[in-house]
Amino acid sequence: MKQTKIILAVLLIGLLTLPFISLAQDTGTSPNYSGNSDYRTAVGVRVGGTSGLTIKQFTGANTAIEGIVGVWPDAVGLTILVEKYVPAFNVAGLNWYYGGGAHAVAETDRVYYEGRRYYRGDDFGIGVDGMLGIEYKILPIPFAISLDLKPFVEFTTSGYAFLALDPGVGVKVAF
Repeated sequence: MKQTKIILAVLLIGLLTLPFISLAQDTGTSPNYSGNSDYRTAVGVRVGGTSGLTIKQFTGANTAIEGIVGVWPDAVGLTILVEKYVPAFNVAGLNWYYGGGAHAVAETDRVYYEGRRYYRGDDFGIGVDGMLGIEYKILPIPFAISLDLKPFVEFTTSGYAFLALDPGVGVKVAF
């Protein structure tokens, strides 16, 4: 049952992000894929409301697709985002970024309270995410640091809805 939910979540995220992926197909002619950042791929961690492993792949001069595998004590989630990059403050390596995407989360052993009864149950959620942040690629070395807000709304199989700003800090190795 859990495997079916996870497979459905991945398919749903794929369907929800298809419109964004078409926006990410930048036809810029710049030989520098990430505009002012001077890298094409980055792998690292994001620490915040959604903490976990992240990978970013530039698909054009100023657009990237980012995936975040979030982990919590009783849950795991997958977020896919399409991001647009714009130089910030005329500083080499410093970029604003913004975009959106979707996520899916599978939880186990969540404690519910109804009336005077507690019970445990599994839960599954899907949601829509935004992204707004600033990133600095340290030009002489292969590291990028970022600060962002990833606001989202999530709906769960137990009938709950969540809304959060989800601030985060990221550190990535860029190549």
